[in-house]
Amino acid sequence: MRVSSLHIYPVKGVRAVHLDRAEVKPRGLEGDRRWLITDEGGGFLTQRTCPALARIAATPIPEGLNLSYEGASFAAARPAKASRRSVKIWNDEVNALDAGDDVGEWLSAALGRPARLFYMDAETARTTSGRWGPKLPVSFADSYPLLVTTTASLEALNKAIGADGGEAVPMKRFRPNIVIDGADPWAEDFWKTIRIGNVTTDLAKPCDRCVVTTLDPETGIKTGREPLKTLHKIRRSAHPDLSNVVLFGWNSAPRGEGAIAVGDKVEIVEERPEGWPLA
Repeated sequence: MRVSSLHIYPVKGVRAVHLDRAEVKPRGLEGDRRWLITDEGGGFLTQRTCPALARIAATPIPEGLNLSYEGASFAAARPAKASRRSVKIWNDEVNALDAGDDVGEWLSAALGRPARLFYMDAETARTTSGRWGPKLPVSFADSYPLLVTTTASLEALNKAIGADGGEAVPMKRFRPNIVIDGADPWAEDFWKTIRIGNVTTDLAKPCDRCVVTTLDPETGIKTGREPLKTLHKIRRSAHPDLSNVVLFGWNSAPRGEGAIAVGDKVEIVEERPEGWPLA
């Protein structure tokens, strides 16, 4: 098995940046989801409620972040430490750095709604819930530092979608960090720990999927019911602590820091013989 692609999302909810090599940090891949767009009250925005985020591209630069939207661009400087403010992401209240009024006005115009931009620096504290293992550092990702998927599982899903007359969906619908080639379909359900290059990472729980997977990842426009329709048939969780949700990919937490690259060998360190229960 090998790494077939690597991806970061510099701002939660915006377009992916594709990498050949990435540094793995405790919070995830370096540069992944360290920025967050919120409403005026500090509540986080995602494509679930703000599909226009899909039209924004973001590129990390040493001094901050380059943003672009339909030909317009904005360079957001990394905020000063004096600009701390509380923001809310899911059930977490997080103390982050406010990037200021100028970029807020630019984002508000692009998204057609009031918006502000926040940055997670080294002093910003957020952890995983502790429900599926020890509490660990995490970025503004939904739940875990890394999301791991496999090309074989996507092929199996698309085969099932096609058998029902639907059109195949691309991997980018699932917003992974690490995509692995060379595995059997759904083999990741039986992995507990894997090693990529010199980085060991634990697979904590499968990722439950939402309406974002039905949106065009470049426009945010809803394309239909797939892949949720088919996932409901073939990938519905039966775990008592994660019941009646549909699954694709696995949330994972690295044990340490290191570098990984496209083409790196992937090894299974420890298996999960019981797999994951499906309805």
